Amino acid sequence: MIPPDEENPYAIRVVSDILESNGSSSMATVCAGTLALMDAGIKIRKPVSGIAMGLITDKETKKYAVLSDILGDEDHLGDMDFKVTGTRDGITATQMDIKVDGLSFEVLAKALDQAKKGRLHILGIMEKTIAEPRPELKPHAPRIEMLTIPKDMIGALIGPGGKVIQEIQRETGTTIIVEEIDGHGDVNIFGENKEAITAALDWVKKIVTVPEVGKVYKGKVKTIVQFGAFVEILPNKDGLLHISEIEWRKIKTVDEVLKEGQEIEVKLIDIDPKTGKLKLSRKVLLPRPPREKDDDHNQERKTE
Repeated sequence: MIPPDEENPYAIRVVSDILESNGSSSMATVCAGTLALMDAGIKIRKPVSGIAMGLITDKETKKYAVLSDILGDEDHLGDMDFKVTGTRDGITATQMDIKVDGLSFEVLAKALDQAKKGRLHILGIMEKTIAEPRPELKPHAPRIEMLTIPKDMIGALIGPGGKVIQEIQRETGTTIIVEEIDGHGDVNIFGENKEAITAALDWVKKIVTVPEVGKVYKGKVKTIVQFGAFVEILPNKDGLLHISEIEWRKIKTVDEVLKEGQEIEVKLIDIDPKTGKLKLSRKVLLPRPPREKDDDHNQERKTE
C-alpha cells in the first residue's frame, strides 16, 4: 500500500507501543500504523486493518470453533494463531502458527470469512477517525523535494567551487544533492521541516528560471551608476534599469528615487539577442501622469 519511490522517496519508521497483552500486538500495529501513516500525510493507496483468528478443536468429536480477536489464554491454549491483514478490496498479508497436524479446507475458509468480517468492522471504526491520508506531510516532518532542471543549469546551481549551492544549504539549513542523469539535472532537497524545504526550493527555482520578456519581477537594486541602476531580478541575473525608465518624469540623478539595496518591482522589456543583457523598466508599472491642460493649446500656438 506504500506509494512508489518517485511519489514517496522516504524511509519510513513506524514505532508501535503496545500497552495490552490480550489480542494481537502485530494486528494492533497494522491498524495503528495505518492511522499514523495517513495522519502523517503518507499517501498510502488504501487503509489496512488486521485481526488475529484462533481455533479450538476437539479431536474426539471433530468439533471446532474459530475465534476472532483472540485473547492471550486463547492464543496459548488454542490450536491456531492466524493473522490476516487487508483493505476493503482484498488481503495484503497472512501469517499462521498451528499446533495441529493440519487444517481442513472448511476450517480455513471459515477462518478467512470470519477474518474478513472482523477486518471490515475494524476498518469502519478506523475510518471514523481518519478515512484518507492528509493532503500534505505534517509541517514538522523531515521531507524531501525533488525537481528536474536543464543540464546547462547544473553549473549555475552549484556555482564556482560550489559557492552557490553551499550558500543555499547554509542559509536554509537543508541538504541538496545534484546529479546529472539521462541528460538532465536531478535535484534532491532534504530538510527538517516544510519552512526550510520551501525556502531552498524557491531559491533553486529562481536560479534555474529563464527570464521572460513581459514578466514583472521583484528585484533588488545592486548598483547605481550615472545612466541608471543594475537590478538583480533573479539570483545572479541582473538587468539595466536606464534612468529614463525609472519614472515618467525626467529625473536628474538616479539616487533621487532609488537607493542601493532597495527592493522594487520592474518589468523585463527586452533581452539583447547577441549579448543576453536584460533591459528593465519601472515606469511602465506606474500610473502615467495626465498631460498638462495647456499642452494642446500651446502646441497649436507654436504651430501657427
